[in-house]
Amino acid sequence: MDGDNVRLILGFKVKQYRLKQGLSLKQLAARTGLSISFLSEIEKGKKYPKPEKIVLLARALGISFDELVSMKMGEELDSLNAVLNSSLLKEFPFHFFGIAPGDFLDLITSSPQKAGAFIRTILEIGKAYDMHVEHFYFATLRSYQKLHNNYFEEIEVAAERFVREQKWDMNPPIKKERFQKILEADYGYVIDEQTLNQYPELQKFRSVWVDSKPPRLLVNEKLLASQKAFILGREIGYNYLGLKERAITSSWLKVRSFEQVLDNFKASYFAGALMINRDLLYEDISKFFQNQSWDGEAFLAMMRRYDATPEMFLYRLSQIIPRFFGLKEIFYLRFNNAAGSQKYRLTKELNMSRVNVPYGIGLNEHYCRRWLSISLLNRLAEQQKQRNAKFTIIAAQRSKFIESDAEFFTITLARPLALIEGTNSSMSIGFLMNDDFKQRVRFWNDPKVPTVRVNETCERCGLNRSECSERVAPPEIYQQVQTQKVREKVLEEMLKNFDAIP
Repeated sequence: MDGDNVRLILGFKVKQYRLKQGLSLKQLAARTGLSISFLSEIEKGKKYPKPEKIVLLARALGISFDELVSMKMGEELDSLNAVLNSSLLKEFPFHFFGIAPGDFLDLITSSPQKAGAFIRTILEIGKAYDMHVEHFYFATLRSYQKLHNNYFEEIEVAAERFVREQKWDMNPPIKKERFQKILEADYGYVIDEQTLNQYPELQKFRSVWVDSKPPRLLVNEKLLASQKAFILGREIGYNYLGLKERAITSSWLKVRSFEQVLDNFKASYFAGALMINRDLLYEDISKFFQNQSWDGEAFLAMMRRYDATPEMFLYRLSQIIPRFFGLKEIFYLRFNNAAGSQKYRLTKELNMSRVNVPYGIGLNEHYCRRWLSISLLNRLAEQQKQRNAKFTIIAAQRSKFIESDAEFFTITLARPLALIEGTNSSMSIGFLMNDDFKQRVRFWNDPKVPTVRVNETCERCGLNRSECSERVAPPEIYQQVQTQKVREKVLEEMLKNFDAIP
């Protein structure tokens, strides 16, 4: 058992025995001669007292020294093992939310058995849905992003400082050759675009970092120039920001820790801030929002100014717009789809709104085909079949939820993936159409933008086939919910009849 758990168990036992005796910290301090602050730190697992002080504690609590320091716990405290030995407590980065493990332990002290049962329930749910610890890492990262509205001033400042140090002008685009020169000259990197070609099994990786002397970055030569620039910019971010827990591959092969996930996010954020300067983007978005009507070509022109991919550009919007335009109820989605197939995989999502939109951990349900993310993928596949598809297509839609009437203005771009032949990807950013949005965006009510009623999945949607020709699965979950509501109503009415009997 590691030192942290030894301190936590002792602190937990001291607090439990103190509460059993009906003692306050002040009363225990009077009995032992130890300060209240020191006792508080012991109970929170922050301090482990010397043996002579443990003797004082044991006497004051009416137990033996061995009983207090033993790692064995009786039935009443046995549930603590479920907490201390769970991956949730061991791996969860409490400190990013201002919580120490001892503080968490303090929260569950009043009912350890219930807390243990709760942790075991979470772990059982994870097993049932094949959730691994990395799923918790990525969910935690999303929560961390939402906590900051997906905007991190310190990384923005670092990126701008780096640009000033390099004496670069701010006008985009920043070409990959600039990044490569910095990596080679300042950090001693070897940039290799040939080696990955020799390994067919690794062709889906955009890059692989080799911890060698000199450090070597293997870049997939099939990538677009802008994608290569982003990868090199991210590598500069790792070095310039002093990030140590780094990912080896561009897409996750194995996740070792939350710090690794967080550092990858920070380095990626840095790269995006280098390539798409926040002040310039603010000016461009301000002008675009003043247009009287929706103009997809103008949006694409704005994106091309930065030589950015749709994924890079829309994700950068999700960082800048909440901070500088006050539109905080937004979502970002990325779907992949084998062209022409009916399988759609949600590969990235960040929902900062209070409305449920398609989410990542599915229950074998079918995403609503009316979502622009999916309908645009189908449109792209059809154009590819006719051999008249543009590289990137764009559309806008007002997506109105059937159940809640919440409405989003959704902008979606779709394009073929560079590394996976026959696979397309769509990226969407959606804005809740509240008063703030309508004041900021002049084209919000453009009649050319269609309004489409949507839901999360077919299984949760009450529209019948005559109302929705896109339905691909029966409304099983919706029907279960309605049946439950009817039963509850009938039961309530029946009980009222009994109340009416004199």
